[in-house]
Amino acid sequence: MKITKEPFGVTEDGKEVFQFRLENNAGASVTLMNYGCTITSILVPDREGRLTDICLGYRTLAEYEKNDGYLGAVVGRHANRIEKGVFVLNGKEYRLAVNNGPNHLHGGLRGFDKRVWEYTVEDGRLVFGRRSPDGEEGYPGNLDVSMSYQLTDDNELILRYEAETDADTVVNLTNHCYFNLSGEGKGTILHHVLQIPAARFTENDEHCLPTGKILEVDSTPFDFRQPKEVGRDIHADCVQLKNGLGYDHNFILDGVEKENTAAVLYAPDTGIAMTISTTMPGVQFYSGNVLDGPVGKSGVAYEKNMGLCLETQYFPNALRCTNFPSPVLKKGERYDHMTKLCFAVKD
Repeated sequence: MKITKEPFGVTEDGKEVFQFRLENNAGASVTLMNYGCTITSILVPDREGRLTDICLGYRTLAEYEKNDGYLGAVVGRHANRIEKGVFVLNGKEYRLAVNNGPNHLHGGLRGFDKRVWEYTVEDGRLVFGRRSPDGEEGYPGNLDVSMSYQLTDDNELILRYEAETDADTVVNLTNHCYFNLSGEGKGTILHHVLQIPAARFTENDEHCLPTGKILEVDSTPFDFRQPKEVGRDIHADCVQLKNGLGYDHNFILDGVEKENTAAVLYAPDTGIAMTISTTMPGVQFYSGNVLDGPVGKSGVAYEKNMGLCLETQYFPNALRCTNFPSPVLKKGERYDHMTKLCFAVKD
């Protein structure tokens, strides 16, 4: 794998940001920047052999700083929602920013997605790292985080998340890439065919916050155990779809601490397919319900459903819902998770 680097811009507070291009021997490439460990493009061949950018993003660093949406970024310390921005750890209450209705979302007002990371190249991997200091966005403990990306000649993009802390804390990291396998800016993802091999998902309240109740997908619009179009049931008369304004739900994967298939996505028009596997226990399927018109890198405004996210994760609101897998990282333990995106072409 070839890795090249070039300047991408300077943040509002004067920090230089670089863009890195990972290119394999098959001609595919992934471009990232060390602002938010953000994936800015993914170029893979379609069935005609044409390289297609399947990742939503912006042209400039200033647009990434200005716009919400977390396009392509790593989010943390805690991805997704925490009820009322409050949790108790070891008998002590911690209060976080409330930045999504009544709840805390994606690490707060200035989470990992809005930070400039250090970078190195190690054994063919691009590695980003930073120390999140004790008290940053209200979280306890000094957390040393490492985030690596590797692109193989088999068109696999391997993301590895690692962290250690000097005090018990909370860690739940994911990447928030928006995918459109028809090509960035090429219409909605409603015709994409999606499979999620999960028999259960977590119930959401009206603020998209899991209640702790686990629901069966059987006989619901949430049954993606067999491949189906994303848009087939998205407008069904279902309170869970109304709560999410579409799909914005955590699906429960089988198995613990081993690599499991989280999702398979396919665009019939380009033939591009993506298989996601992970060691995380859940995957958040978000159908781009509140994309509201920011202009993307090709000059096209990103409207509702023009991209979707498949965020591998611990379950949202697990600090309140104690029946969920715990996102607590204890001092002396190591957070070590992997997510792999495998790109291929189907006839």
